[in-house]
Amino acid sequence: MALQVSGKTALVTGGGSGICLEFTKLLLANNCNVLIADLQLLPEAEALISPSSGSSNGATRAVFQKTDVTDWAQLEKAFERVVSEFGGLDLVCPGAGIFEPSWSNFWHPKTGHDTTATNTYKTLEINLTHPIRCTQLALDIFKRQQSSSSSPPSTRFTILHIASIAAQLPLLPAPLYAASKAGLASFVRSLGPLEQQCNIRVAAVAPALVNTPIWYERRKWVDEKVDSWISPARIAEVMLGVVQGEEFVGGTVLEVGLESVRKVEGLNDPGPDMSKRGYKVSGAGEGVVGTFELLEKNFGK
Repeated sequence: MALQVSGKTALVTGGGSGICLEFTKLLLANNCNVLIADLQLLPEAEALISPSSGSSNGATRAVFQKTDVTDWAQLEKAFERVVSEFGGLDLVCPGAGIFEPSWSNFWHPKTGHDTTATNTYKTLEINLTHPIRCTQLALDIFKRQQSSSSSPPSTRFTILHIASIAAQLPLLPAPLYAASKAGLASFVRSLGPLEQQCNIRVAAVAPALVNTPIWYERRKWVDEKVDSWISPARIAEVMLGVVQGEEFVGGTVLEVGLESVRKVEGLNDPGPDMSKRGYKVSGAGEGVVGTFELLEKNFGK
């Protein structure tokens, strides 16, 4: 039986805004406690936070743990906090992510955060390394809970990731983003057998064009007269379905458009249908032209 979130506890990274804020709201509405691990909260997210820690006479609560998801020590503190705050953990959504902004972009090799001093790409640290590390931390807690008398053997735990249709697209202006989402989708499929073996579901959604803050540098690519944004709430509803639906077994990567969903196959998948609503980005060609300009400006000098 799939995890039913009522009466359960979730940890959501990136819950301060965007898709994960909507997912947090939906979890709370379905009687699920939530710890939001993020750097900051939008006012809408702040309004969800319980005024104090501790018992609240059984009422569903949300708490906030300020967290830099690229810092493994801070991630561990978030997991420790959710267990101490609520007594256990059932669902993890490592949803914090960025859309390869200029400060961590393949085409800006000499500026921003990605330098010889850091020896890393922040886009990959946030979009790929952090969800992988969260999965390790979640599995550790889930296995300890399974071995204790507090969790029946049939208890189902879930780790839900957020991939993207970019995992299957050649995305010249944001190759690190595309690589991170492709890697994440492959990671999810690799852990699919955990559900049958130990009742731990690892799955993912792969949204198309979602109207969230990560588009702040590229919103001009989207022509709202012809392109169709998908609301974060729409993605959150599908995410809850993946958590609670029997059919979305471990290893599932579920693509989400404005009016459609489909399972992305690991082999011989046809790829996203860019003619459907919620997929097209009319100004993507402008981004490609700009990328060639960055190549001439930032390389070979």
